[in-house]
Amino acid sequence: MASALPLGEPAPLDGLLPASAAIGANDRAFGVYVHVPFCRVRCGYCDFNTYTASELRGARQVDYADHVIAEIRMSRRALEASGVPDRPAATAFFGGGTPTLLPADDLVRMLGAVRDEFGLAPGAEVTTEANPDSVGPDDLARLADGGFTRVSFGMQSAVPHVLAALDRTHDPARVPLVVRWARDAGLDVSLDLIYGTPGESLGDWRRSLESAIAERPDHLSAYALIVEQGTKLARQIRRGELAEPSDDLEADMYELADELLAGAGFEWYEVSNWATDASHRSRHNLGYWRGDDWWGVGPGAHSHVGGTRWWNAKHPAAYAERVNAGLSPAVGREVLDPPARDTERVLLLARIREGIDIPSLPAGGRHAVAGLIADGLVDAKAALAGVLTLTRRGRLLADAVVRRLLE
Repeated sequence: MASALPLGEPAPLDGLLPASAAIGANDRAFGVYVHVPFCRVRCGYCDFNTYTASELRGARQVDYADHVIAEIRMSRRALEASGVPDRPAATAFFGGGTPTLLPADDLVRMLGAVRDEFGLAPGAEVTTEANPDSVGPDDLARLADGGFTRVSFGMQSAVPHVLAALDRTHDPARVPLVVRWARDAGLDVSLDLIYGTPGESLGDWRRSLESAIAERPDHLSAYALIVEQGTKLARQIRRGELAEPSDDLEADMYELADELLAGAGFEWYEVSNWATDASHRSRHNLGYWRGDDWWGVGPGAHSHVGGTRWWNAKHPAAYAERVNAGLSPAVGREVLDPPARDTERVLLLARIREGIDIPSLPAGGRHAVAGLIADGLVDAKAALAGVLTLTRRGRLLADAVVRRLLE
């Protein structure tokens, strides 16, 4: 079951934004996120807004690209009518779900609509997520020819019993193949890993890390497994069929990841993300952490422009019905006031390597810095230069650091 949408005020049917959304827009990057909610099977740990073929009820994958293109065109008109200045998309990210369950030509058509309506900035980063068993060499070549620059493969693990616990369907031997095919097509490569799966040992995790590093990706993400209520995994743990992930083991796994990745030439730039150099950091995801603007397209997609957030109807059928009627698919929104935006800024910037300018912190946060340094949570050298940056221990306790900065 997908997670619930947040509470908020009703979104206007015309999709127009308040005047405050335009303030300072030229100082913020603009990106486009396209949600593709289709999966071949539902993984037991996943609570994303995704649907297998049997769950679609009233929506068809074959029509999906046309609905997305209609929303992209609608979004361009809504931004213009709201007084938000034109900006080319610096990034575009196709996530899911499994975007590559759609034909490559459909993904290229949707990207073409982004290019036609907004333009793509020179050197724009254009990413699609993919499962290792959802693409072949021809698909990847077509994506590259159509303007994609990057592919993020959901590797998750190199250990068969861990993949089975996660309900992942690919053979680990498939990963080197898809990485090579992506390289042959001229695409940058990111690999996504998950740690803390029930039954996964520290040795299993080391094997997955070493297997991922051996492929020499440009970028690697490693996320701790979160047991979301309502998922198959949560039910299995509640019934005692699987053990709940151990916080101590997950901390050991994170430290091992950072140690092995640093030794292989990767640098952390966000708590869960590493890249071979600054040019291969995910600019799209950095836009989220920096509070930039993005328009989220598709069912359940979330957007943000100038402190206004909104979210679309969740089910593909409900989404399609609104788009076909010429109405905004947004069903709710919130306009953040200045205190909420300041709090969010600290919450997000604390997670990335570039950190937060200490003078910009609230008074309580500035006073907390010395104690955070003493506790080994904040880098002392960076703090002397006026920037708050987390140490490895600080990254493990990032939420606790943020609470102290906001007290």
